[in-house]
Amino acid sequence: MNNKHNHEAIHESPHNHVHHHDETHHEQHHSEAEHDHSMHHENTAAEAADHAVHDHYGGNEAHEQQEMHEQHLVHEAHSGHGAHTGHGVMHEGHATLMRNRFFVSLVLTIPVLLYSEIIQTWLGFTPPQFNSSQFIPPVFGTLIFILGGLPFLSMGRQELQQRQPGMMTLISLAITTAYLYSLGIFLFPPNTMGMQMDTAMDFFWELATLITIMLLGHWIELRSVSQAQGALKELAKLLPDQAERILPSGQTETIPVSALKAGDRVLIRPGASIPADGMVVDGESNVNEAMITGESKPVKKRVEDEVIGGTVNSSGSLRVEIRHVGEQTALAGIMRLVEEAQNSQSRAQTLAQKAAFYLTIIAIGAGVITFIGWLLLSGQLADAVRNTVTVLVIACPHALGLAVPLVVAISTTLAARNGLLVRQRLALEEAKNLNYIIFDKTGTLTKGEQGIVDLAVDGIDTKEALSIAAGIEGDSEHMIAQAIRAYAQEKQVQAAQVRQFESLPGRGVKAVVNSVTYFVGGPRLLEQQGWSVPEALRSAKEKAETAGQSVIYLANERGVIALFAIADVIREESREAVKQLHNLGLKVAMLTGDSEAVARAVAQELNIDTYFAQVLPEHKADKVRELQRGGQKVAMVGDGVNDAPALVTADVGIAIGAGTDVAIESAGIILVRSNPLDIVKIIRLSRATYRKMIQNLIWATGYNVVAIPLAMGILAPFGIILDPAVGAIFMSVSTVIVAINAQLMRGLRLTDTPVAAQAS
Repeated sequence: MNNKHNHEAIHESPHNHVHHHDETHHEQHHSEAEHDHSMHHENTAAEAADHAVHDHYGGNEAHEQQEMHEQHLVHEAHSGHGAHTGHGVMHEGHATLMRNRFFVSLVLTIPVLLYSEIIQTWLGFTPPQFNSSQFIPPVFGTLIFILGGLPFLSMGRQELQQRQPGMMTLISLAITTAYLYSLGIFLFPPNTMGMQMDTAMDFFWELATLITIMLLGHWIELRSVSQAQGALKELAKLLPDQAERILPSGQTETIPVSALKAGDRVLIRPGASIPADGMVVDGESNVNEAMITGESKPVKKRVEDEVIGGTVNSSGSLRVEIRHVGEQTALAGIMRLVEEAQNSQSRAQTLAQKAAFYLTIIAIGAGVITFIGWLLLSGQLADAVRNTVTVLVIACPHALGLAVPLVVAISTTLAARNGLLVRQRLALEEAKNLNYIIFDKTGTLTKGEQGIVDLAVDGIDTKEALSIAAGIEGDSEHMIAQAIRAYAQEKQVQAAQVRQFESLPGRGVKAVVNSVTYFVGGPRLLEQQGWSVPEALRSAKEKAETAGQSVIYLANERGVIALFAIADVIREESREAVKQLHNLGLKVAMLTGDSEAVARAVAQELNIDTYFAQVLPEHKADKVRELQRGGQKVAMVGDGVNDAPALVTADVGIAIGAGTDVAIESAGIILVRSNPLDIVKIIRLSRATYRKMIQNLIWATGYNVVAIPLAMGILAPFGIILDPAVGAIFMSVSTVIVAINAQLMRGLRLTDTPVAAQAS
């Protein structure tokens, strides 16, 4: 995979994309503009290629050419969840703090249980007694209330201040009611108040177990979300602490990565991590970029190839000139995009916020009804308080609050690991509803570069013809010459040794190979020499012309012996992408400014449902609207400046990572790799994410529908009454179930093939 420019696509400042481009990128933009201009003048691809052939063979050759700021991505389980506004963005320290509070509370809870009368009665034993042992439950219970309950009380207060009562409000009510009631029972015993002893019993043991279990559940939630972000945090760890900077003398010095500056040159030894983004200036090696792009196959890197900070050098040594450091690196851009996505809202999360808010109101109302009802029916204040506390505890919407954020955290991480950067969560959510995918042809379905798409021979071996042509074109940098050499390299054919090279202005070139004179050129070469295309090659010639492809001929002194059909090369991944999209029930369309013949040929080869040919740049958005007016939910996939209006118009805009900053700014989802097969991953991830969200929301709300009536005592006539501690256990179990269900997404397979084809 050639990653040149890919990582530049994700260099962003906190507000805008940083336009860091090298001259080659500017030339690319310039060439795109020229192409658009030619489209505006209705020049087809075939005509443009013919001009290129004329220029090339007329002798007018055209020459083409860290300290990582770790983002606080670990969101607390209820980040962004309206019913849990007391939280916010939390990092791993909060989970550790909650864990420590849990263990301290657990240690203090054990003596509270042992010295509680009800526990002693249940277990039939009496612990060692001593003076003031009766103070153990209230004293330790108070410590637990202060130490373990304070976080919940603080967050509950913030919820009330923001007028968004939620789960922290419920927990605060539950533990405060239980504590004040128990403290009142201890300080003012019932017999001193004219009450019978059996009419009341303190709740210190229940208070202690309730807070301890709440801390445990909360720690599990924070830990789950932290683990969901584990892959992204590991990315930051991939950056080495030190780098070997090359001095002007050629010697190296070891410096901290934070001291690197753009323009520095560093030595990357085999097995070492690349400290920052840069360009290879010397050496050749394979680089493992799986942690950035999701591509498992090592990528060959040569001089002038881009390398990404955090990727791992495999075999040879590389000398790299640093281009981007710190916040401008691809790694920083990826983590910023992920954080941006997690901070954005989705419809499912809005639904969860509303559900949690109404559940809080319902729970408080149910608590009031429970208290009054039990007080009237049983006449026992203790029963009324106990069941009210149980209602408030069991109704805590922890599972509901976790249902969406945890799924989002895992799906966003999963997306990043697969080379999908989600800038807007609404875009990922909307992708499940798509039924039409529009691809821009050049640079998306095709490689955006000229290549050999067909080779036909007459009276000569295919490899020999390719070897001769590659040898004759050995020194030219023109795109057609590059296409022939690249095809020879792909087929592992050695270029022939040539001599007596001569340019034929306006017609082609000639050279001698093994004492035989050969010619390479276009149609004008045949006209000048008076040659015709032999019968054996006519069908290949007609096929190429029908598809709008350029034809280059190889001839000797007797006439034409081979022809090369040259066109914008279709990506191998495009065929599989269209096939899998069809399997998912989606239709595929293609937009191009090329001629009808070119568009038809590509559409037929890829089995595309609809294509739009000779589309001017300003009309691309109109084609998107045309499909939308037919009731279609449309995604637009593009990489150029001219694609931006269409990306914005589409229901979901998807930018190819190697594209321009304007296109990326207009898109909701960015593909790090220029691989159309990744569109399949988006659809599958969107559907799986939505499925998990709905499953969790159904469980969280359904659980409360059953649990709250039980807590209110609907089965009391049958002797079934839930204690607050049991309610806390049920609540925690529901939370764990939701967390486990979300974690099952980790095993999601996003494509039909084990390893996606390597993008070029």
